[in-house]
Amino acid sequence: MPRDFVLCSLYNGSMRFSIIVCILFLLFFWPLPIRAIYDPLSVPNNKFGIHIAELTDLKDTANLVNFNQGDWGYVTLVIQDGDKNTGKWQEIFDTMRRLHLIPIVRLATHPEGDSWKIPQKEDAKRWAEFLNSLIWPVENRYVVLFNEPNHSKEWGNTINPEEYTDVALWYANALKEKSSDFFILPAGLDMSASSDGKAIDGAEYIQRMYASHPDFFSAIDGWTSHSYPNPGFSGSPWATGKGTIAGFVWEMNLLKSLGITKPFPIFITETGWTHNQGKYTVGRLTPNDVASNLAFAASGIWSDPRIVAITPFLLNYQGSPFDNFSWKKLGSPDFFPQYELYQKLIKMTGVPNQKESFSFKEPIFPDRLVTN
Repeated sequence: MPRDFVLCSLYNGSMRFSIIVCILFLLFFWPLPIRAIYDPLSVPNNKFGIHIAELTDLKDTANLVNFNQGDWGYVTLVIQDGDKNTGKWQEIFDTMRRLHLIPIVRLATHPEGDSWKIPQKEDAKRWAEFLNSLIWPVENRYVVLFNEPNHSKEWGNTINPEEYTDVALWYANALKEKSSDFFILPAGLDMSASSDGKAIDGAEYIQRMYASHPDFFSAIDGWTSHSYPNPGFSGSPWATGKGTIAGFVWEMNLLKSLGITKPFPIFITETGWTHNQGKYTVGRLTPNDVASNLAFAASGIWSDPRIVAITPFLLNYQGSPFDNFSWKKLGSPDFFPQYELYQKLIKMTGVPNQKESFSFKEPIFPDRLVTN
C-alpha cells in the first residue's frame, strides 16, 4: 500500500473522529436558548386537580383528575424546609411525569411552638438551589410562596403584611435568578377571616401589601385563591362575593380597584365543602351533598376562563383536624361520592409545554482512547 495513501487514510480517520467529538461537544455543552414561563391558558389545559397531604396518593390522584378524557391534571402539595431531599423529590417528580400530573408546590417552613416559623430571607437561595436541582414534569414550575399569612399562626404569631411581601419578593427574585421557568404564585389568603387580633381581613392585608411593595405584584405570575364556600365550609355553590367559591372574582376586582391591571391566571389551590362523616370533626353536609355541590360548581363558576387549576382540599386525611374534608373514607380504601362525581366530570386533554432533560448514569466518553 502506498505510504501517502496510508497517511491520507489516517488523516481522514482522525478528521472524522474530530468531527464526531465536535458534534458531541456542541450537542451537550452548547448553551441552550433561555426560556421563560408561558401562559398555561395558551395551550390545551386540564384545570381539574386535587390537594394532597400524602405523597403515596399520587396514583389515586391521577385516576381522579385524568379520568374521562382528561390528561395532565394538577396536584397541589407542600414541601417543608426540613424535607429538601433531592433524591426523594426527584423520584416523586418522576412519578408525576409518568402519571401526567402537574405539581403546584407550596413552600412551608416548620412549626415553632404553636405557629409556623417566619421564612427567612437567607433561606431563599437555598430553596432556589434545591428546587432548581429537580427535573420538573412540565416546563412551568409552579411555586406558591407560603400559606395564609393573614392568620398569625401561619406567620410566627404575628400579622405583618409588609414583612410577608418583603420576604416573598426576596424568594421570588431568588427563584427567577435560578431559572426563568419558575412561575411565582403568592400565598392564598383566608378571605373569610376577620380582624380580631389573631387574623386580619384579607382585603386589608392585600391593601397593605400593595402599599408597602407594589412591585411585588409585577414579580408574581399568577394569583392564588382559597375560594372556600363559607360560612362553615358549607355555603351555596351559587353564592358570589367574598367568602364564597366565587371569591376569586371578588379578589380580582379588589386588585383592579388598587390599580393592578396585570391579567393574572388564577389558581384555586384550596376550596371545597366539609362533610358529616369525619371521625373527630363533623360538617353539616352529607357526602352526597358535597358531590352535588361540586357538580354545580364545575358547571357554574369554575367554568371561568381565567382559571388554570382547581385543587379542592383534600383527597385523603385520616384524622384531626381535616378528617371531614377528606374525600377518602376513614380507615378504608374506598372514597366518598365526591370522588366518583369529580372523576366523571368531562375534562380536557391537557398539553403542557415540556422541556426534555436527562442525566447520564454512566459517562458517555471513555477515560482512554484505544489505539487505531
